[in-house]
Amino acid sequence: MEKKKLDRINELARKSKTVGLTDTEKSEQKVLRTEYLAEFRASFTGILDHTVIQYPDGSKQSLPEFREAHKKEKN
Repeated sequence: MEKKKLDRINELARKSKTVGLTDTEKSEQKVLRTEYLAEFRASFTGILDHTVIQYPDGSKQSLPEFREAHKKEKN
């Protein structure tokens, strides 16, 4: 996310705690937060997709493979 947008999110958060926000600012804050969360979730999902589990015996399994294996066990 652009630094400019992050700065605006923080600015609105500070203003919200002190003097309050107008309806326009509240809707802007909601849009910016939604965009930020979507980017955060995408980034975090990318991190998890590249995570590897190493077992005590030295074998390794990627997290997506681990999830698939446990889905099959539950069914």
